[in-house]
Amino acid sequence: MPRRESVVLSPLLLTAGVTIMNESCEGISTTTSTSRGFGIMPLCVLSQSSPMPAHLTRTSISAICTGSDWTNVFVKGRVLHKDALLPLDDDDFILKAVIQDVESSPYAAQDVSIQMLLMGSLAKDFSTTVKLGDVVGASGFTVSKSSTVKKNRHPCTLLLSGESACIYVGSPEANPEVTRMSPKASTATDHPESEVESVVTRKRAPRSTQQAANAKKTKYVYTPLDQLKVGERVNVYGVVVFFKHPFMSNGTDYCSSIKITDKSNLKIGCNIFLANMEEHPQIFQVGDIIRLHRVKVNSFNAVSLINTFGFSAVTFDGKEGEPVEPRTSSQTFHFDADDERMVEELRAWSSSQALIPPTPSMTLSMVQPRTYFDLNCQLLAKAPIDSSCTLLRVWDGTKCPHTLQKVQVEPGTTEGPSSFSAERENVIANVLVYDNHVEVASQLKPGDFLRIYNVRSLPGSSKVPGLTETEPLELDHLVFHLHGGTTYGRGIRVLPQNCPTVLQLQRAIAGFIEDENDSVMMEVWGTPPESLGPEFLNTDSITERTCRHDTGPVSLSEVQRSAPGQVHHVRVQLKSYQPQRLHQCLKLFCPKCSTIQDVPNEEQVSAVFSAASQDREVCAAPPWSLSGEVQLPSQSPGPSSSSSSSSFLRAYFSSQFMSGNRNKQLLFLQGAGLEQVKTLASSYLNIVPVRSSGGQLALLDLSVPVLFRGRRKYYGCKNCSNPAVREPNVEGVEVISEKLLAEALGVELLHYMLLLKLELQDPSGSLDVLLWRDAELFFNVSAADAASNQAAQDHIRQTMESLCPAEGSTARRPWLDMCLVSYQDKVYQTCHTTVSTTAPEPDPA
Repeated sequence: MPRRESVVLSPLLLTAGVTIMNESCEGISTTTSTSRGFGIMPLCVLSQSSPMPAHLTRTSISAICTGSDWTNVFVKGRVLHKDALLPLDDDDFILKAVIQDVESSPYAAQDVSIQMLLMGSLAKDFSTTVKLGDVVGASGFTVSKSSTVKKNRHPCTLLLSGESACIYVGSPEANPEVTRMSPKASTATDHPESEVESVVTRKRAPRSTQQAANAKKTKYVYTPLDQLKVGERVNVYGVVVFFKHPFMSNGTDYCSSIKITDKSNLKIGCNIFLANMEEHPQIFQVGDIIRLHRVKVNSFNAVSLINTFGFSAVTFDGKEGEPVEPRTSSQTFHFDADDERMVEELRAWSSSQALIPPTPSMTLSMVQPRTYFDLNCQLLAKAPIDSSCTLLRVWDGTKCPHTLQKVQVEPGTTEGPSSFSAERENVIANVLVYDNHVEVASQLKPGDFLRIYNVRSLPGSSKVPGLTETEPLELDHLVFHLHGGTTYGRGIRVLPQNCPTVLQLQRAIAGFIEDENDSVMMEVWGTPPESLGPEFLNTDSITERTCRHDTGPVSLSEVQRSAPGQVHHVRVQLKSYQPQRLHQCLKLFCPKCSTIQDVPNEEQVSAVFSAASQDREVCAAPPWSLSGEVQLPSQSPGPSSSSSSSSFLRAYFSSQFMSGNRNKQLLFLQGAGLEQVKTLASSYLNIVPVRSSGGQLALLDLSVPVLFRGRRKYYGCKNCSNPAVREPNVEGVEVISEKLLAEALGVELLHYMLLLKLELQDPSGSLDVLLWRDAELFFNVSAADAASNQAAQDHIRQTMESLCPAEGSTARRPWLDMCLVSYQDKVYQTCHTTVSTTAPEPDPA
């Protein structure tokens, strides 16, 4: 086990009761370092005095598995077997080797070995430098299932390919031991390159220089489809005329099938078997252009292609005029002007041959009953119906002309919002996906943009799983089905954010949200019209209009008779307002998913922090951090204890801020109560409360603030966040902003907003309007200040009391000159209006 040692830091960093501690391993210096700046080389030989780079954490071969993140991890083993180097193309090679764990458990019957597959120049370097019996360390690898199973052989294969892959070599004499490092040893010395006696057969150039060099050296040859010969390994280009989405084969791999053609007009099938679904070609529709490297020509009933070792695929949009943007899951790939020319030529030829069929995609506004179509949409929520069916709740910003069927799900099973506003419910489609598509649906996240292929629209709830006898048969209501299987290209594909289809969807959805936001939480009623007298128009007003609309004042009854979408100037009094308890008008709003929620009350937040304060588990410090303790001021509030340790809290600091007197800018705090965090917030610019989760740091529940900045508290959206404790990128940044921190933590920050419903009156009647978007202008106070500044809260309360005196008061209600805007469904909102009162000083951020 690694032992704990205190780090000797300069007195400058040991101020304000902060004790910095660091975790280290035996024999490793305890000077601060990170992985940044360590030159990773394809292959290097370590001298006897040279340890492995400090940012790498060792794992055993037996611990290797698929589905995990192996970044900054290395395995160590002795080379048992090495195949001959196999050339694939110019300057491209492949090599297989087997290494055996040299430090197996004493209880293991046999040492465990694992197969490695090396690609490119790393394979060439390995072939010329490494000998049988050498001890090597491998990093930057990915893991896939092995195609062969042997006794005492690990069932997985290590794939070393791309810029991050590296092999560290030491002979049995020169490198008898590579120090075992825990995640907490991430602060070991950043060894200078001079300490490593590196034998590098190809030094890594800067990325742009390396790509330029590769472009000159690598020349791929592409075989026309009518010149394929059985048994050859070839590279081909083609236009997709048919495709099936990946599905689980009878073995351990996923299989996808495509059929392509080129200028020869010959159609060739290709079967692709890969362990991971996401590694398959990213084909979006018939007509896409695809480039296949290292496929073998087979002859079984007909000539076909199958992927082999080193296989890679890149796809492109097949429409003329679209940008030539490669789509691939490969970490590195070759692409130059010749490839771009090839794509453009195939696009032109495909267009002249009418290979791209009329698009079967429809918007919801175009759907008719009993039709099959492709649907481009955004996923809002999903829920399991049973083991063979999942519900996807989607929209595309348009409204279906037919009534949509409601689908009931078990409470608490929905991922994403479980309910929406009435306006949004009318445009959300329920898509039921079955059988093999359930596995794909399980990997989708709310917010993803999707293309669902071969959806069927069916009327009638009798087709909906889980219908109970008490539910009425709504035979004219539409529900959408994605049946099982891959016939007719059925499947689900997540679209990339830069896809033209996604950009079009985002525009349509943004237009709908713009209209929807103005009708949230609003019910409107009217009164009989009356005329306005001249004495009314000449009264003084305590408000000012800031707009430049050239229109005269009108009565509220005229406003109600007007068509939607107009701006009106009115002179009114405030008859009543809601909510009466003004603290309830403060809301949290997500600009991404447009949800509105109440600000959690202090008791709820305190309860979550109280539970978190019992967390005493010591976590592995992230590689970029220093662990330590902070001392609470004497008599600070919070959980009390007779132990002297009660005045100290576990803390983590970013190593980027441990110089230049910047250690007060960011603090990750574990095991603190709410009042303790508030106390420390006066000393630290940013405090992020954290907890332990499986030995790692994690954020608290998003029902409580994720960030404290002085008196201000910041909340995150549960629907749009993917929270994790990560280091912010502060290169060139003097002071951290809440936005930069939120991006690093994967949190979509909620914005404070003020929301009131005002009942206005004039001689012609009364009208309910919404005070929302211009509420800060109206009060001359920011919502964020109202959340933390007592003076701002008092200002809002006094303003409302002056505009609407309490019942029985002798005070006369003042007249207000206001600007109103009307929307669909008789919804009205105040705008460009401010109250003529002195605002309090804003709260410093």
